[in-house]
Amino acid sequence: MDHHRIFIVEDDIKIATLLAEHLRKYQYNVAIAENFEEIVEECLSFSPHIVLLDINLPSYDGYYWCRQLRQHTTCPIIFISARSGEMDQIFALENGGDDFITKPFNYEIVLAKIKSHLRRTYGEYSSRQEERTIKLGQLTLYLERMELNAKEVDIPLQKKECIILELLMGQSPKVVSRETLLEELWDDQAFVDENTLNVNMTRVRKKLAEYGVTSVIETVRGAGYRFVLSPEEV
Repeated sequence: MDHHRIFIVEDDIKIATLLAEHLRKYQYNVAIAENFEEIVEECLSFSPHIVLLDINLPSYDGYYWCRQLRQHTTCPIIFISARSGEMDQIFALENGGDDFITKPFNYEIVLAKIKSHLRRTYGEYSSRQEERTIKLGQLTLYLERMELNAKEVDIPLQKKECIILELLMGQSPKVVSRETLLEELWDDQAFVDENTLNVNMTRVRKKLAEYGVTSVIETVRGAGYRFVLSPEEV
């Protein structure tokens, strides 16, 4: 089994710990949210294949966090909550959730739901034949999964990182202008600080280096950026 990553957002530490322990028995890689003010940051850092999300949380509820996560990831989000009303389930789905499990829950039902969503999203029932990819040498960018495969290593990407690589790899070795990148990354570039693109580009470069990708993103002064494939990855 692939070691799929599951992110649990649950403020009852006993429930979260027991659920995590059960899932780890099936070789899942599980992380539990620690700071309920930084759910998005923790989630994106872990880059999960599935999120298990409670509704009643400190500061902001699960509906809020689901909307925030949907701005960055398309991974399945399963609500797990003691709320059992029809409107709660409707709100969960309308705010970006994919499924709803009521507490107290049966571990086997949670496991079955996870397996079902993994199959549909990433496995045998997913539309792999229709999945959009960009191949460049030994690098393959999976756009729906927001992953870059480099020599059989899957590199998780955040939404903006994926957009940057999509533009640069798709046009390589041509230069992509700063204006084009700004237009694709932000809806209203008039309110984007000039340094923001530089910061995002630095993050992509750092991530590629961390995973041993030797291809580089070159800055072309006065023009933009281009992706240069290294001899090792041709």
